[in-house]
Amino acid sequence: MSKVLIVDDEENIRTLTKEELEEAGYEVTAVSNAKDALETLESDKDIDIICTDIEMPDVNGLELASEIRKRYPNKKIIFLTAYSHYKSEMASWAADAYVVKSMDLTEIKDTIENLLKIQ
Repeated sequence: MSKVLIVDDEENIRTLTKEELEEAGYEVTAVSNAKDALETLESDKDIDIICTDIEMPDVNGLELASEIRKRYPNKKIIFLTAYSHYKSEMASWAADAYVVKSMDLTEIKDTIENLLKIQ
C-alpha cells in the first residue's frame, strides 16, 4: 500500500483529502504545517508522495518542497493550492505535479496514481 503525506493548514481540506485517499486505498498521514511534515518524513521513510498546500503560515509549501528535495530527493511532491497562478511560476517547478484544489478530488487521485507508476 502506497503512503501519502498531506500537508495543509486548513483542517477541512486536510480531513476531506485524507478520507478520500484512504477510501482509494492509500495509507495517509495528514499534518497542518511544514515542521510536522518534516518530522513525519524523518520518522516514516516509506512515505511515497507528499501533497502540500502552498499558502501556509510560517513555512510555505514552496519552502517545504525545497527542503524535502534537499533531504529526500526521490520523494514525489504534489502542490495543492487554490491559486492557479503558481502553475506558471518557476518556483513551482520544485514539485512533480500541481493540482488546483476543488471539492472533486479525482484529479489528485489520478495525479498520485500516475506519479506512483513512474517511480
